[in-house]
Parts: sequence; C-alpha cells; structure tokens
Amino acid sequence: MRYEAITWERLAGTLAGHLDAATPGDGGPWLKVAIDGPPAAPGGELAGLLAEALRARGRAVHVAGTGGFLRPASLRYEYGKRDPDAYYDGWTDIGALWREVFTPLEPGGTGRVLPDLWDPATDRATRSPYVTLPPGGVLLLHGPFLLGHWFPFDLTVHLRLSAAALARRTEESWTLPAFARYETEVDPVSTADAVVRADDPRHPAWTGLGGGG
Repeated sequence: MRYEAITWERLAGTLAGHLDAATPGDGGPWLKVAIDGPPAAPGGELAGLLAEALRARGRAVHVAGTGGFLRPASLRYEYGKRDPDAYYDGWTDIGALWREVFTPLEPGGTGRVLPDLWDPATDRATRSPYVTLPPGGVLLLHGPFLLGHWFPFDLTVHLRLSAAALARRTEESWTLPAFARYETEVDPVSTADAVVRADDPRHPAWTGLGGGG
C-alpha cells in the first residue's frame, strides 16, 4: 500500500470536495461519513476540519463522536473497568447509534438526530436536544471500531497507527488488545475507502480515495 504525504487541512479539503460532488445513493438524501480510529489518533480534529471545509461549500454538517454514546457504567464495567473485550464490543451503545443517528437519516427519515446520549463523567443521560440535519446534509461520525457494524456509511476513513505508535501514544495501555482484535477481525486498512497514516500527527500520509479497500 502506497502513502502520499498530505496536511490535515489539505486532506479535509480533498474529502470535502469528494463529498460535495457525491450523490447520495439508496441510503437517503443525507451523506454519512466515518472517521475511524483509536483515541490516540486525531479523529475528532479531522472531523472538525472536514466540517469547516464542507460548511464553506454551503453544506449542512452534523459532527458526532461515539464518546457521547457510551453505555452506562454498570454495563461498561460489568467485567471490570479494564476488560479489553468489553471495551471492544460492549462500551459503545451500538443500538442507540442506529436508533438515534442512523435511522432518522434513512430514506423517508426525519433528519432529527441526537447529538449525544450519555455523559460518562456524570454517568447520566445528557438530555441534549435533537438536531435536524436538512436533506443534503452530511453526518460525520468519529470514534474507534466504527467499521464492521454494517453502519450505512457513504465514505469511510481509517486513521492508522502502527503497533509501536499506538502503544506509545495510548494512555490506557490495557485497551491495546482491543485494537489488535479489531485489526484481526475487521481489517480496517483493507475495509476503509481511505487510510491515513498518523504515526506522526504532524506529518500524516494517506492512500487516496479507494486506497484502503
């Protein structure tokens, strides 16, 4: 796989141009984008830059992170606070993402999406008001383990860190087996539409669109 050096700003502009020219398919009048990567990767930052680039083109955008859709602590920590398997497939409320984010953006949907559901700091519902994304708008969802759930994404971008870089930059080292499992079971480098190498966040490189899968 070949990578080309790029800046985050130019990457965001390139992705925005691609999305602005894209026509929503059978998934309804909204485009849905995944920015997949571990917390050690700048997924939220890229989502913010991409949102700015899209808004500059006149597109409505809603940015959401899986960190706002965690399950209650009683469920996340059922097998302890440092169980990598629970972190991998039990921390994020996948059902809530389908119900509150993706279903409203299906054909004939209302476009009313919930920005977040659960505050892990208080372990309480956020009670955030719904946001209406107009037809033609773009959903940007960022977070780890986004691929492999059959979410109806129109574009998937995976931020890749080598095993050494991931270990070096991950604060919660107990989560590392979860990312190794993701690489084995989902193979995001082959699955994603584009892969961004982010070992050094100051000098990203990417495969270009269509370079992942």
